[in-house]
Amino acid sequence: MFGRNIEKKMKPVYVINGFLDSGKTDFFKYTITQPYFKTKGLTLLIVCEEGENEYSENVLKQTNTVMEIIEDEEELTPSAMMALEAKYDPERILIEYNGMWNYKNFKLPKKWKLEQQITVIDASNFELYFTNMKSLLSEQLRNSDLILFNRCDGIEDLATYKRNVKAINQKADIIFEDMNGEVDVTLDEDLPFDLNADPIELNNFGYGMFYLDALEHVDRYDGKNVKFTAMVAKPFDMADNAFIPGRMAMTCCAEDMQFLGFKCEYDDAPKLKEKEWITVTCHVKKALVPEYQGVGPLLSVIDIEHVSEPKSPVIDFSNPNE
Repeated sequence: MFGRNIEKKMKPVYVINGFLDSGKTDFFKYTITQPYFKTKGLTLLIVCEEGENEYSENVLKQTNTVMEIIEDEEELTPSAMMALEAKYDPERILIEYNGMWNYKNFKLPKKWKLEQQITVIDASNFELYFTNMKSLLSEQLRNSDLILFNRCDGIEDLATYKRNVKAINQKADIIFEDMNGEVDVTLDEDLPFDLNADPIELNNFGYGMFYLDALEHVDRYDGKNVKFTAMVAKPFDMADNAFIPGRMAMTCCAEDMQFLGFKCEYDDAPKLKEKEWITVTCHVKKALVPEYQGVGPLLSVIDIEHVSEPKSPVIDFSNPNE
């Protein structure tokens, strides 16, 4: 007898995290009631903490959703989740994660696929979180696809919040909302350097801001010249006529350091040594760069000076005077 193996499709999972009463439940309640989410099959909702707002029996019934509550971090294991799958055979899974649990320890079953991770933040408490619970907050933010700041009413310096988050997660979409809806946050007037200077001279903090801002607003720098002190990086798979000048940045702790740099074209790149320090003046242009898998800032060398390692070699986003 001949048979065939029918492999079950991966179960799509949507995770929302954030601290207690940040608005996670409201977000999921809104999501499951939208027409685009009302597809065939059962939705399994796993709730890891209960705040002031709860899911009513009526909402769960209308949206074909079953809810399971797991209040102990040690009980949210892949095997426990697979047991829930066997019990309900859901079409999709929503997980409302406990903000006081370290997201670094969270693991899904191998047959579940994380489709989207969302972090919701009560903007009125963000400074408190960032100062006193930075490690937990960083783990929530690090791989999120969407970061939603709500309750932004009366907060003037949202650009700083955006910078702090971008330093941890450069790729996430960030949305700010007040009681009237989405708030537009731009960094134009908050940049620590003169955009009209030629070249734009960047100190330690300034380079970090240039890097984060150019990721989002490459048009702002297209055709401009910048000057900064950088460490040379030479990835093994990069062309001989290119290198990456950049700086190390610490987002949370020493273990979270990452190198921030853009591709730079330079005919004499083979003469540069890995990790040597230079002060480089570059021309910036908007270009399709294979290494970015899209459009971004491409630098080209105008002038290079070999220098000693600076006093503060690591970018500190909390100190704009460096």
